[in-house]
Amino acid sequence: MDYFNEKISSKITWEGKVLSIQPRARVWRYLVHNRTHYLLGYNFFIEGFSSNGLENFTVAISEKQQLNSEFRVGDIIKGTAWTKKYEKREFADYYRAGALKLLNREKDEIIIFPPPWIIKPPSMNVYEDRGARILSKNQWKSKCFQCIWANMSNVEIQWDFDKDIKKYRFESFCYGPKSCKYYKMGRARSVSHKNMGSVLDDGFLDDICTENRDEDE
Repeated sequence: MDYFNEKISSKITWEGKVLSIQPRARVWRYLVHNRTHYLLGYNFFIEGFSSNGLENFTVAISEKQQLNSEFRVGDIIKGTAWTKKYEKREFADYYRAGALKLLNREKDEIIIFPPPWIIKPPSMNVYEDRGARILSKNQWKSKCFQCIWANMSNVEIQWDFDKDIKKYRFESFCYGPKSCKYYKMGRARSVSHKNMGSVLDDGFLDDICTENRDEDE
């Protein structure tokens, strides 16, 4: 539990260019018995400015907001948001976005033959149905950064069931086709538990999470 590290949240204004749109997710982990992904909306990676000084930042946007406005990479937008209360729990710099407004849009959509898939992101149901695989953090930072299937998740590790104690971190995942030439799993993920040390998620759970689709889906 990290409620002692809670920060006071404040409302800010921001404006900038959309560099990437990725699904926003919370992942619950328990050893290698369970890795459950909850899709919460989208993370917008912005290059611009915010009223509290950040120039490159991430804003959490709801699914409804994105489906209504259909923002895309390259758009110049502005809005309001709130700073996060828990540094360890939320990857995005700002959340509870509001007053979103499109300021400028390039005449034509950016057309890049995939991969990466730099297109309008699908609904949360699509991501949930596809399931995710572990993605190398280096790939997430580089070749996969603008892809709609790449993701940096807020991860909760159930460290102690009896006292409901959790540990937090961020992990990169991929919802994209299994055949993607850029995909790399990277290192296996260590998952700790009280009095049991750590076990490794070495990709076994990936097969379970994505068992409903084949190589090109």
